[in-house]
Amino acid sequence: MNINPIIIKPKKWIVKTFDELNNNELYGILRLRNSIFIIDQQCIFEDIDGKDVTDCYHFFCSVNGQIIAYARFFGPSKIYNEPCLSRVCTSLDQRGKGIGKELMKRALDKMSILFPKQSFRIEAQLYLKFFYESFGFKVVGETYIEDGIEHIHMLK
Repeated sequence: MNINPIIIKPKKWIVKTFDELNNNELYGILRLRNSIFIIDQQCIFEDIDGKDVTDCYHFFCSVNGQIIAYARFFGPSKIYNEPCLSRVCTSLDQRGKGIGKELMKRALDKMSILFPKQSFRIEAQLYLKFFYESFGFKVVGETYIEDGIEHIHMLK
């Protein structure tokens, strides 16, 4: 009997602008964000917000062609005075495996290279406050509701 083993390729961490993304990458990013922010969190909102196209970096992890972790970030003065991080997510099947922590560490490292010696901002869902604090973010301002979910602004 000839059984071909499944070959699992190593994780690839990639950062690209919108124009650098290929169709499969863009589809994978939007599919992951849709599955997490709309379906899993049961939140109806317009994820495709026009911000993905201009002055935005897409940072993601791909394994065997599937995107399993994603974040986007903007330079200073594009959304806020500080560079900011948004749409941070990992696929449901990767939860509890440390991929979210790896995503944050690598994204912050990449942002530090692109935007040295600057503070970073994130619009965090309130339930993830302690997670982001573990990376040095601190709450600034009051809790607010966005798309029916409690959020807070945080700076690092």
